[in-house]
Amino acid sequence: MTNDQPPKPQRPQRPSRRGFLKAGGAAVAAGASLGAGLASSQAAFAKAPAPSTANAQSTDPQLAVEPFYGAHQGGITTPQQSHTYVAALDLTTDKRDDVIALLRAWTEAAARLTQGNTAAALPTGDAGDNQAAPDSGDVLGLGPNGLTITFGFGPGLFTKDGQDRYGLASRRPAALVDLPRFNGDQLVKEKTGGDLFIQACANDAQVAFHAVRQLSRHAYGVATMRWGQAGFLSGPRGQTPRNLMGFKDGTNNPSTAKPELMNQFVWARATDDAPWMEGGTYTVVRRIRITLEHWDNTELGFQEQVFGRHKYSGAPIGSKHEFDPVDLKAEDKDGNPVIPENSHVRLSNQASNNGAQILRRSYSYNEGTNFYIERWPPWRQETEYDAGLIFIAHQSDPRSGFIPINERLAKFDMMNQFTTHVGSAIFVVPPGAKPGSYVGAGLFET
Repeated sequence: MTNDQPPKPQRPQRPSRRGFLKAGGAAVAAGASLGAGLASSQAAFAKAPAPSTANAQSTDPQLAVEPFYGAHQGGITTPQQSHTYVAALDLTTDKRDDVIALLRAWTEAAARLTQGNTAAALPTGDAGDNQAAPDSGDVLGLGPNGLTITFGFGPGLFTKDGQDRYGLASRRPAALVDLPRFNGDQLVKEKTGGDLFIQACANDAQVAFHAVRQLSRHAYGVATMRWGQAGFLSGPRGQTPRNLMGFKDGTNNPSTAKPELMNQFVWARATDDAPWMEGGTYTVVRRIRITLEHWDNTELGFQEQVFGRHKYSGAPIGSKHEFDPVDLKAEDKDGNPVIPENSHVRLSNQASNNGAQILRRSYSYNEGTNFYIERWPPWRQETEYDAGLIFIAHQSDPRSGFIPINERLAKFDMMNQFTTHVGSAIFVVPPGAKPGSYVGAGLFET
C-alpha cells in the first residue's frame, strides 16, 4: 500500500455531509474508540529449533514460534497475528486451591500449545482406553502459527457480590477499577465481564480457537464460559491493518519497538497494593458493533472527516503520508480546523488527553447477520450484518488511559453515529511466568 491517493472516484449519489448531519443530528451515542504415531509431527515441532519470530513470520507464518515464558506475557507487544479468539470465564468453585491448580494447569498447557504441541502429551501407542483424550487433536500438523496465549483476572476474582471468595480482596490493585457506564453504552450482560480472561492469537483461526477450547476444557468443574469471540485481522504484514470501515487502525499507537514508551504507557509498576504487578498490564476489551450498511451509504469525504484521516493513504487530513504528524492547529482558508473538532483522530489524540496513550491491539469480527432496529435516521428495522470491532487496549493504568479517553469519545465522536458498544470487560494481566511457576503466582504466593 503506497501513501499516494488513487484517482478520485466518480462521486456517488449519496447523502451530503450537511444533509447527513442534519438527519443524524448531534445525537450522542456509544463511544467508539473506535506421543508416537499421531504425535510424530508433534514431536518434530517440539524438537525443532524455534526460529526467531521476525524471521519465521517473514517466511512462513505457520512455523512462527513465540516464547511463552518471560518477563511479560505474550500477545501484548507481540507483532499482531492474523486471528484471535478471546474468552472470559466465571469461577464456580469456592476453593482457592482449585483456582491455583487451574492456573498451574493453564500455564503448563499454554507453554506446550505455543510451541506447536498438544495441550497434553498424546498416548504413545494405538491402543485406546476409557480415559478422556488428552487433546481434541484438530490442530495436529498445523504448526505453532505464532500462537500467543495471554491470561487476565477480572474484578470478580478479588470480590464478587460483596464476598472475598479467595482471600484476595486486599490484593486487588487500585487501578483495576470497575468501568463506568459510558454515554451510549448498550451492553449485553452475556457479552460483558468475567472473572478470568484468555486471549489466544495465532496466524490460523483454528489454532487460536483450539487453544481456548483446550484451556476451557481444563476448567471444567472450576469455571464456566461466560463469553467468547473470534476475530480476524486484514492487511499486509508490517503495515497498519484496516478495520471493516476501511480505515487503518492503530497508526498512532506508541511504538512497541521503544521500551521507554512501553514502560510509560503499557507496563504496570509495582505498587504498595499490588507489588506482584510489576511488568503486567491492564486490558480493556470492548465489543463494538458497526452499522456497516449505514456507513457504506455515506460519502467518502464525510467518512474522512469522521476519522480525521484520508481513507486510502491513512494520512491525517491535509497531509500525504500515514505517519505524518497530526496537526491539530491547521486551519483552512476560512479559519476552520482542517481536522474537525469532533473527528475520531482529534478526540483520541495524545494532545487532547493530557498526554495519555493506550496500546490498541484490536481485531475485526463478523458474526453473520441479525435483525436490528436502528437508533439513527431513518430508523430502519431490517436484517443487517452483525459485524464490528473487538477493541482491545493495554495500558499501565486505565484511570489515566482508556477511561478518560473513551469518556471524551463517547460524548463527542462523530463515529458514534455508526457504532454501538455492546460488550465490555476489564482485566488485570499479570507479568509473565517463569519456568516451573505459573501465571499469577505473585498474586497468590506473596
